[in-house]
Amino acid sequence: MERHLFGTDGVRGRANFEPMTADTALRLGMAAGARFVRGDHRHRVVIGKDTRLSGYMIEQALTAGFLSIGMDVLLLGPVPTPAVGYLTRSMRADLGVMISASHNPFHDNGVKFFGPDGFKLSDDIETDIEALMATDLAGRRAESRALGRAQRIDDAGGRYIEAVKASLARGLTLDGMTVAIDCANGAAYKVAPRVLSELGARVFSLGVEPDGFNINHECGSTHPQILCETVRERGADVGIALDGDADRLVLVSERGEIIDGDQIMATIADAWADDGRLKGGGVVATQMSNLGLERHLRARGLRLERTAVGDRYVLERMREAGYNLGGEQSGHLIMTDVATTGDGLLAALQVLAAVKQAGGSVSAICNRFRPVPQLLRNVRLNAGVNAGQLIDTTPVRDALANAQARLPGGRILVRKSGTEPLIRVMAEGDDARLVESVVADLCAAIGQAAPPAAA
Repeated sequence: MERHLFGTDGVRGRANFEPMTADTALRLGMAAGARFVRGDHRHRVVIGKDTRLSGYMIEQALTAGFLSIGMDVLLLGPVPTPAVGYLTRSMRADLGVMISASHNPFHDNGVKFFGPDGFKLSDDIETDIEALMATDLAGRRAESRALGRAQRIDDAGGRYIEAVKASLARGLTLDGMTVAIDCANGAAYKVAPRVLSELGARVFSLGVEPDGFNINHECGSTHPQILCETVRERGADVGIALDGDADRLVLVSERGEIIDGDQIMATIADAWADDGRLKGGGVVATQMSNLGLERHLRARGLRLERTAVGDRYVLERMREAGYNLGGEQSGHLIMTDVATTGDGLLAALQVLAAVKQAGGSVSAICNRFRPVPQLLRNVRLNAGVNAGQLIDTTPVRDALANAQARLPGGRILVRKSGTEPLIRVMAEGDDARLVESVVADLCAAIGQAAPPAAA
């Protein structure tokens, strides 16, 4: 079955437009509930959300769908995405749901599902749910006496805070460290500063005043400029920038310089390899990770195994092959010994632990390799254009073959976005000017091959 509803990270769209409407969310809750109602025990689902205005609408619609199927609903309120994965498993729920569009603006929203093991659902299960949505769900409704109940879980944030702190070695604190953190006016606006403070750090907090509209707005991991200024002005040892649902991060050194996900992966990999904690003999990353990371790991006798773009594919490979560290250049870091999904706060703590143990500065410890020049540009498509088919057209294929011939020893990646009407073009190589020329020519070829907007 061809999937139309689910993308690379759940269901996503503009709030109050399909598929992010109350009607569709209601049916999504019914279909997901029907897929996971098995056996005669009392079934339940946990639902978390970030701070978007539309979260109220989606939360209530999903809740109604689950209740109608006969599932009890445990409402967590605003919590990070990794908290949903953790609480789904720890509360013995049959299903977990996070309502968030991650790093997107407030007017978008999305729904991510977690299985009873706390991991994101597989493509096959999401396809099953989508197929159920196309059926008559009336026959799936519970009898009146078997309807579900809903309740608020007031201590959800506190449970997650304790789990995060427990990820550090006993006795390791952040005493003497000054940390600036930008929570993107998102899901971690309460829990992240508390974790850092309770571990002993002096904390300066940004992006902790959500109003339903300002999530990710000129703040967080996609806009870390104000955090860079704050780190320099306050003399902080490090800055942490999370995104709207706190499953990704970037760091800022004491100099105000940005440290991306590839450098964070390298820092944690080196620390874990030195301690004998790194499993699988390397790291799993996506096709977007810098060639410099691959060279750095190879020099240490470690592998970099690449997957398709999307943290779910990284996680699938990690679980298949026994790795315990993986992630994306964008800042999704997955550490399966301590979490079931990407967790920006957990990853930040692992880096701070490495810094404390080494006794150096963040800039000295977290710049593990020299990045190879890399450039990423997006080609926005008109509504209705099939990005996958466009990439497979002869003009685009010919342009890609020509680009690869011009960039020996480098890498080129052309892919459709899983969340937006875009084609992403990335190239990297040791000659920065050549990389820029190759990307510009590829983007132009894609733009020329794209059909015009409908009249």
